[in-house]
Amino acid sequence: MDPLRIKGSARIYDAMIGVGGIGTGSFFQLRGNHTLGREESRGGRFLRRNDYCKLHIVSHYVQTLMGSGFATIPVGMVGDDATGRQLLEEMRDAGLHMRRIDIAQDVQTLFSFCFVYPDGSGGNLTTVDSACSLVTPEYVQEAIGEFQKYLGRGIALAVPEVALAARRRLLELGGEHSFFRAASFSSGEIAQAQKLGYIPLIDLLALNLDEARMLCQEHEKNTLAESIVERTVTVIQNLSPKTWITVTAGVQGSWAWNGERLRHFGAPSVEAVSTAGAGDAFLAGVLCGLAAGLLLFEAQEFGTLVGSFSVLSPHTIHKGISRSGLQEFVKKSGCVVSESVMNLLAS
Repeated sequence: MDPLRIKGSARIYDAMIGVGGIGTGSFFQLRGNHTLGREESRGGRFLRRNDYCKLHIVSHYVQTLMGSGFATIPVGMVGDDATGRQLLEEMRDAGLHMRRIDIAQDVQTLFSFCFVYPDGSGGNLTTVDSACSLVTPEYVQEAIGEFQKYLGRGIALAVPEVALAARRRLLELGGEHSFFRAASFSSGEIAQAQKLGYIPLIDLLALNLDEARMLCQEHEKNTLAESIVERTVTVIQNLSPKTWITVTAGVQGSWAWNGERLRHFGAPSVEAVSTAGAGDAFLAGVLCGLAAGLLLFEAQEFGTLVGSFSVLSPHTIHKGISRSGLQEFVKKSGCVVSESVMNLLAS
């Protein structure tokens, strides 16, 4: 497939080097919507959904959509088990560059047990002693040759499910080699990342509404989404004026801050099969748009398309997503996108 880029223009970035979780999980739907008690036994059933971790999801979409000539290089570990071997095979099949993925002996691949209530809410339990726990700053440092190879022409991506210190080292390497640096944090770690000075290391901070709420310390549940986003922008401006922000809020759409202006984007009306992984798909789309030469607001449109298309699959990676598939999705869903985005899909 030809590389993704704006017609008549050179692609801005030629590679993405990322660190984060590589693993899988299971979805279990509980009976009844009341919150599971500490000592309660509850019936339910496993759902037929393939679950993947954040780095794998984002990397899959970036490589698939960017096409040949673009190198997506995940940095991480899996265990020496059937799950790890299956994930490696799937990642190779997607065209990812696997030279920075190692197999850890006597350790299991990262696994999450996701429980879902009938109303769609839920949570997850994730192993903390998996192969991903062995991804250290020193391990990330070993990928310095990849940064040197793509000096000034790459994206550095740091996402959850490995230690914050390892993610920091990747962002530092990105800064030292003139990479565009993107990152996300879970709701439980965003305050710590802020306290430890991570925000100035980031060019694009990707948040969902709950993460934005934690960042601006908004504890009132009835606060309007737009107010939370505006407060988040203020916090980021005080910490790092040059950092861009994207905030996703499900059916409420998303927001983008480009350092000067805040813009809201509506969410396409689609009948979602599962929203799991949609935020990661959205981030992948934004990064693809930026890599191909779009401005942030246009890249946000592209991310919205990818994220919206992803919810049509029960799995956290929709393996049917492609540029041609996105073109059809625009036609069928009635999405209004800019000419730049349509030209990008046609490239």
